[in-house]
Amino acid sequence: MLMKAITVDAQAVQRHRATILKCVKDSDASIQKRALELVYALVNDTNVKPLTKELIDYLEVSDQEFKGDLTDKICSIVEKFSPEKNWYIDQMLRVLNEAGNFVKDEVWHALIVVISSASDLHGYTVRALYKAFQTSSEQESLVRVAVWCIGEYGDMLVNNVGMLDIEDPIMVTESDTVDVIKIAIKHHALDLTTKAMALMALLKLSSRFPSCSERIKDIIVQHKGSFVLELQQRSLEFNSIIEKHQKIRSALVERMPILDEATFSTRRAGLLPAAVSTSGGASLDLPNGVAKPSAAPLVDLLDLSDDLPASSSSDGDFLQDLLGVDLSPAPTQSGLGQIQKAGTDVLLDLLSIGTPVQSSSPTTEILLPSQNDKSPIATLDARSSSSSLSAQATSSARAAPMMDLLDGFGPSPLKPEDNGSVYPSLVAFESSSLRITFNFSKQPGNPQTTLIQATFTNLTPNVFTDLIFQAAVPKFLQLHLDPASSNILPASGNGSITQNLRVTNSQHGK
Repeated sequence: MLMKAITVDAQAVQRHRATILKCVKDSDASIQKRALELVYALVNDTNVKPLTKELIDYLEVSDQEFKGDLTDKICSIVEKFSPEKNWYIDQMLRVLNEAGNFVKDEVWHALIVVISSASDLHGYTVRALYKAFQTSSEQESLVRVAVWCIGEYGDMLVNNVGMLDIEDPIMVTESDTVDVIKIAIKHHALDLTTKAMALMALLKLSSRFPSCSERIKDIIVQHKGSFVLELQQRSLEFNSIIEKHQKIRSALVERMPILDEATFSTRRAGLLPAAVSTSGGASLDLPNGVAKPSAAPLVDLLDLSDDLPASSSSDGDFLQDLLGVDLSPAPTQSGLGQIQKAGTDVLLDLLSIGTPVQSSSPTTEILLPSQNDKSPIATLDARSSSSSLSAQATSSARAAPMMDLLDGFGPSPLKPEDNGSVYPSLVAFESSSLRITFNFSKQPGNPQTTLIQATFTNLTPNVFTDLIFQAAVPKFLQLHLDPASSNILPASGNGSITQNLRVTNSQHGK
């Protein structure tokens, strides 16, 4: 009844606010939930502070079954009606301190965005989080926000930068700050995301606190043998940065730029796509939500689709499409305008799927005789000339290989034995320092497997050492990587490294 009365006379219901708050603390779960909904409806700009205080105070003693709903409502109220950032941060830290394990990811993400944008509160916030961590290190969301802030603003914590009038100075050494991150990494109850964030914070502190750099390195190195791949990889990479790249380390780990609250709020509301295509052409909807331009002819190289159009695009689209495999067929245009140069047409039909490319050759005229020619004798003559014309097409296969790839032009008595086809090379990656070229081939009798030879060329005057090449494919593809010919890449193009890849499509022909 009171929920309906709010829409008629909100002030009349406000007079019963104290009674409603008592109902939130009732032992009956149904009364608790109804009262909480009513309190949420009563909140406005004038009463947000006292109501929030009452709810957070009750959060400290509420039952575990009710903490989730209560936490969600408090966070929603604070975000919606917060009069100032200082108050918002204080209330959110109280919630994280009492019920951090019930706070959803988007809530602490939003808190980090607000902290980042409030540059005058960085010192205050990191000190408050440091003190909160001492008493509530088991609250996951609190630990995540704390390690992020300490990694970004740890120097402000040690030097008491940005003190407010309401604060008392605290004595925190560089070693104390590192201890906090170490505790977060070692805590058995904290998950992979928290520990990964803690390792990143340590890397940043290694630049902020040069005197603790060796100790930080020792902590990071302890995870080189971790069974968790993410931690192992971060440990190896961060250790390499500390040991070998000290000149650029400070630039790599400098503070994050201020995060835009409006952009975050819009994306959180689902009004912005995860990624926007900059192509002017038609786009295809992919499962991961990324908008992509029409697929290039090379997209069929690994049987990624069945009837994709032969539209012109850069060779780089082939690599982009490796992980966007569920491409929807796009309508093709009739006519000879769709025919591309011979090299790319070969790759279009590499795996014997798709539609034969139209051609203006005599062979096409045989397959599609003119409808105006209704004479049986003329038709017979056309059929009788099929054999000689097919032989001509076979003899000129090297000049126009797309003519016979699909065996779609009838039997050819002069067709040579297929000992494995070789297709045009593709520059998969090129920068001012490195070029990677892919050479493709297929073995006879094994159409579902594509052989790729990767060639690495060093374009700089410096020798590259410890070269490692990694690749990923969708689940329905099987990738086999042979060892590279070497891990040392000579300078200035004076030599190259090759590595063979074998990709097998388990859905070939489906």
